[in-house]
Amino acid sequence: MKHLNQNQEFRFNEVLFEHRNKEYGAYALRNESDRILTKALFVGVSLLAAISITPLVISAFTNGSSVHAPVDGPPVVIKLKKVDDQPRPPVEIVKPVQPVAPPNVKQVDTSVPTPKSDAIEPIKQDKPKDATPGLINDFKGEPVKSDSYLPPPPVIGTGPVVKYTPPAPKVDDNHIADPTELASEATYAGGIDSFRNKVMNNFDGSGFGDDGGTMKTVITFIVEKDGTISGIKANGKDAEFNNEAIRTIKNIKGLWRPAKNKQGETVRSYFKFPISMNFE
Repeated sequence: MKHLNQNQEFRFNEVLFEHRNKEYGAYALRNESDRILTKALFVGVSLLAAISITPLVISAFTNGSSVHAPVDGPPVVIKLKKVDDQPRPPVEIVKPVQPVAPPNVKQVDTSVPTPKSDAIEPIKQDKPKDATPGLINDFKGEPVKSDSYLPPPPVIGTGPVVKYTPPAPKVDDNHIADPTELASEATYAGGIDSFRNKVMNNFDGSGFGDDGGTMKTVITFIVEKDGTISGIKANGKDAEFNNEAIRTIKNIKGLWRPAKNKQGETVRSYFKFPISMNFE
């Protein structure tokens, strides 16, 4: 019967894994499943038997062991001290709690008296405004202290007087300083005479002065914070002379020393340079 079942299982595996990879682990596991289950059953039964027999073996060894009687020896002498010889802790005297007298505050009896036929009308007294409710009438207690806090008066010293100087307003980066704001004007790095000589040497006056006379113009430009110039303008009467003057100023190399305001800060400023040429 067993071989029959195995043959059926084998045929079923052959049909199931037909045209498939039989090297795959599932095929081998299905063929060896009966052998693995049988081995697992024997191992489980063996472990269960070992666990069941272990307590019996331990009990047998425990009961068979011999118990040795204590060996006789010299008597042991134990000295006991008397209770009176032992030091006693000091006795702490507990003092009774003293009653605390209630504070002497103004009080007024707020209880309702019991009606009586021979009741005597008490003397009417004005209740103080700062009295607290209680069981007795005491209009002469200590006044209640005010909870309001009064700060101590400030101590006025006689130290040196420090003059407050308001901070200077921040100057806009694009602001062009007025001459009244400057502490030092802008100057050419090589000096104004060097700048004038460069203008005269680079100015091309060949197309002017055919009829003789003098031609003038005033060049105005802005000296930036980095020493460069910008916004060059000329306000002479002759347009061509103005254009040549502007061209000459633009072609001059070299940096300028920017102007500074009264706070010592570098600022933008205007610079005027007049040009006058006499043609004979």
